[in-house]
Amino acid sequence: MHKSNSKQIIAILFLTLTVNFAFAQKKEFRETSVDSLTFANNRKILNSLNTDAFEKKIFIKENIQIPYRLLIPKDKSNSQKYPLVITFHNSTRIGNDNENQLEPFAKIWLRPEIYNKYQCYVIAPQFSKRSSNYEKNSEGIQVSKPSEDVFALLELIQNVEKEYPNIDTNRIYLTGYSMGGSTAQNLLHIAPDKFAAMVSVAAVPDFSNLKKVSRKNIWLIHGEKDDENPYIGSVELFSKLSSNKKMTFTTFRKLNHNNIVIPFLLTEEIPKWLFEKRN
Repeated sequence: MHKSNSKQIIAILFLTLTVNFAFAQKKEFRETSVDSLTFANNRKILNSLNTDAFEKKIFIKENIQIPYRLLIPKDKSNSQKYPLVITFHNSTRIGNDNENQLEPFAKIWLRPEIYNKYQCYVIAPQFSKRSSNYEKNSEGIQVSKPSEDVFALLELIQNVEKEYPNIDTNRIYLTGYSMGGSTAQNLLHIAPDKFAAMVSVAAVPDFSNLKKVSRKNIWLIHGEKDDENPYIGSVELFSKLSSNKKMTFTTFRKLNHNNIVIPFLLTEEIPKWLFEKRN
């Protein structure tokens, strides 16, 4: 074979492999540890933030009432479009005080460096009962099913969009931890075209609309030592969405259910990842 032809073939193969790698699913393992001091310190910093910037609202539809908090972009301009983030709380925050849903994972958006750099609207709803319920499927895997309140959230979001027309409807994001991560998955499966990306942490998976979510930007985060919401659920979801080239699955080998969000509380990793995504 001619030498120049050989070089061309090698170049083509290299380009093909590079392109395939670039558009393939991403599966990563992190060895991060969280000691008790880091756990307490990171949570303390977030819990010390003043939440008054989150306005208190309530959504009412027939027999459904959903209290929620709404964060407005720090330097809001009517001539600019802003993303919208919906953040869902875990099951220990169930209630109707319109306070407790602002867990540390939701307060990320209040950190001064995030509030200044990643300006957006943030909705933090609170559920008076479980927003996602769990059951085992025919494969023996625990899966999540949405409550009726989750379906009502679509109207809540539409109302906020009407009130604030400078929301960028191509950049609406879902985030959540534990039950909240499951609820984020539920809502993405209900209305996949509505949302540009989702970060789901330590969740019980939803397999109900896999074909439609196989083209969505999804970041699954789970601790391998999670004995509350089994890690195998995220493994199965990642496997079932093998055709989704916009999916990332991050496993923390040393973390469990209770400390999985700690590495993200004082970084900009989640806001940065979300803001790069659009419909």
